[in-house]
Amino acid sequence: MTPQQYIPLISIGAALVIILLRNRKPRPLRVQWMWIRPLIIVLAIGFGLWGITQSPGMAQAPFGPLAWTILGLGLILGGVAGWWRGKMVTIEKEPDGSLKAQSSPLGLILIVVLLVSRQALRPWMEAHASGWHVSPMAIQDAFMLFVVGLIVMQSLEMYLRARRILAGGTDAHVEVAPAA
Repeated sequence: MTPQQYIPLISIGAALVIILLRNRKPRPLRVQWMWIRPLIIVLAIGFGLWGITQSPGMAQAPFGPLAWTILGLGLILGGVAGWWRGKMVTIEKEPDGSLKAQSSPLGLILIVVLLVSRQALRPWMEAHASGWHVSPMAIQDAFMLFVVGLIVMQSLEMYLRARRILAGGTDAHVEVAPAA
């Protein structure tokens, strides 16, 4: 591996430690602001994907049906994984009626595996792309769309559960905090 390949892996490791330390205890869940994170992710990845197509000197062949299928599959699989990850979040209802959420470490492991596999598979995908008759860029973009689906669907699932809990409903992943 080259130093250029180590840098993203070291960054992922540092981010992993910070996120794990941050997720040790429940954090306040503000239902009214849950739309902001998915919006930022969609805009950032959308602009990133658009920017790649606008890079000077990049040979951009239009995507064919197989490439669009791969992109759609990445988005759908990300949505399924996001819904599952959102279900793994434990929501606590405090005695004052506020909500607190604590993420499962399994969801974080999923994201780390995705990022590491994307980095590790890049050289192999570029070398074998001509045999598949698909652009390696489509496969790379599918990983990014996976992340979009993951974040958006996780937030949607948590939002729906949080609204139901605030309305007095029940949920299998809810804990009621004891009165102090």
